[in-house]
Amino acid sequence: MMKHVKKKPGKQEPRWQTKISGGNFVDKFHAYRNLHAHALFSSLGRLVASRFSSAMTIIVLAIAISLASGFYILVANLQQLAGNLEASNQISLFLKDEISEAKANKFAASIRQNPDIQEVKLITKEQALEEFQLHSGFGEAVKALEKNPLPIVIQVLPKNSLENEQALEVLVDDFKRSAEVDFAQMDMQWVKRLQSIMEVARRGVILLSLLLGAGVLFITANTIRLELHTRRDEVVIAKLVGATNGFIHRPFLYSGFWIGFFSGVTAWFIVTTIMLILKQPVEKLSRLYDDAFHVLFFGFTETLALLFISSVLGVVGSWIVLHFQLRQLKPE
Repeated sequence: MMKHVKKKPGKQEPRWQTKISGGNFVDKFHAYRNLHAHALFSSLGRLVASRFSSAMTIIVLAIAISLASGFYILVANLQQLAGNLEASNQISLFLKDEISEAKANKFAASIRQNPDIQEVKLITKEQALEEFQLHSGFGEAVKALEKNPLPIVIQVLPKNSLENEQALEVLVDDFKRSAEVDFAQMDMQWVKRLQSIMEVARRGVILLSLLLGAGVLFITANTIRLELHTRRDEVVIAKLVGATNGFIHRPFLYSGFWIGFFSGVTAWFIVTTIMLILKQPVEKLSRLYDDAFHVLFFGFTETLALLFISSVLGVVGSWIVLHFQLRQLKPE
């Protein structure tokens, strides 16, 4: 006969069943983390195992991404160049001959109070005459003049003159109506042309990025479709034993992530290498024109954005093909 073992009062048996079948929040979190870690590194292992085909796919995607990102960094350098050229788009105010230097200084001080003005420089009659003698080549002829014929000039550099053409025209008109100003000069046609060029370049970056982004999506989707076809039997068996779509999606989505991430890294190296090759001759050309132009590279934030966007494109491309393909893939 079996003896009945009496339980000691106040002592409970361990709740092993709860931790095995259901588990508390911490157990579920650990299980969820382990499943994702396994899918993350197993998908990376599959890419390494088929390194040749993976490398071909990543290189093709990297070229597409580098075209878009390279065009972006090119426009960023052009904007820097435009910023340097902005100093040449200053407004020259030729004051009336009867305006004294004291009144001219007072007028220049009032212009500096305008929030739309970046810099104001006053050139006196004597300074203008010295510059004319130095650069015109008529120094001896100028010395023969009994009176200085040059007026006082105020050079005004507006803020963001390449971005708001209408505000710039209004500013020039205001100066023309000033009682102290005899003539206001600015090459508006040059500003308009430069604004148009920069706007075309900005829109070109957006359109090219959208087009190449769509190409990255389709290439990634086709790569995942081929992998799904290769692992068809594995997916069917997983469905037969009750695996959810989320469980089946997970390794393929991580494969898309790795493809997009490595494509972004490769694209970054391609663009950086090209800019390094161009850096020395471009800066040498800049020095010949007495300009302090420096080639811009990807910053930290731009690098993170590049890797993030390329990784997201890889994941989205994978999800699109999985969403439609798994519906058609049914166990027989």
